[in-house]
Amino acid sequence: MSKRIVVNNLNVYYGKFKAVEDVDMVIEPRSVTAFIGPSGCGKSTFLRTLNRMHEVIPGARVEGDVLVDGENLYGPGVDPVEVRRLIGMVFQRPNPFPTMSIKENVLAGVTLNAKHLSSSRKDEIVEKSLSGANLWEEVKNRLELPGSGLSGGQQQRLCIARAIAMSPEVLLMDEPCSALDPISTLAIEDLIQELKETYTIVIVTHNMQQAARVSDSTAFFNIAGTGAPGKLIEMGPTEKIFSTPDNQQTEEYITGRFG
Repeated sequence: MSKRIVVNNLNVYYGKFKAVEDVDMVIEPRSVTAFIGPSGCGKSTFLRTLNRMHEVIPGARVEGDVLVDGENLYGPGVDPVEVRRLIGMVFQRPNPFPTMSIKENVLAGVTLNAKHLSSSRKDEIVEKSLSGANLWEEVKNRLELPGSGLSGGQQQRLCIARAIAMSPEVLLMDEPCSALDPISTLAIEDLIQELKETYTIVIVTHNMQQAARVSDSTAFFNIAGTGAPGKLIEMGPTEKIFSTPDNQQTEEYITGRFG
């Protein structure tokens, strides 16, 4: 069951610096939402607030609410570790654990959270997760080899498999293709289309064509200048944002006049 996310009046701080200001947003379940905008406008910072990943940075804090099916992720007594299990994250650069085999990489999070899994259950999770990431056929005969020995595109799909293995309901992807070649990028984009049948997906991308290809909704962030907070300027169906945006800033960014 994938989740609907409602963000109310969210402000993000690093110490005294306000990085993102007053974001209100609804992210629909079983869809792909793309965040676009120039560098430094707070897209990735905001993305990390959706699973409390930003809290690993000293001095980082949030004001406002992030409601997942009505439950506030920032409510009292909410465990950030459980939030990160429910809302998985795939980073910009593929980051398989270098000392671990392909199989161990897939199971890394699962074994931390559930120590007593039978061998057959582990095998089942590995096959299901790698199949879900369209990687099983390529690696099924070398599961004991290091994950770091795979190509960049395969490593990124391995990281997606690792996230899927945790049975999340939301997948956050922070520029998942920026370090990949065009063929690997296409494979990840095809995979995103398949994954949205099961998960709510949010992707940060600098690639405007990618946002147009993979997303159902697009949110455009911008910044007034150095030291100013990032703001959500406009959000809507991707087709509308790219063809008839309401805001002039959105139009200027999409047509390449800045950014």
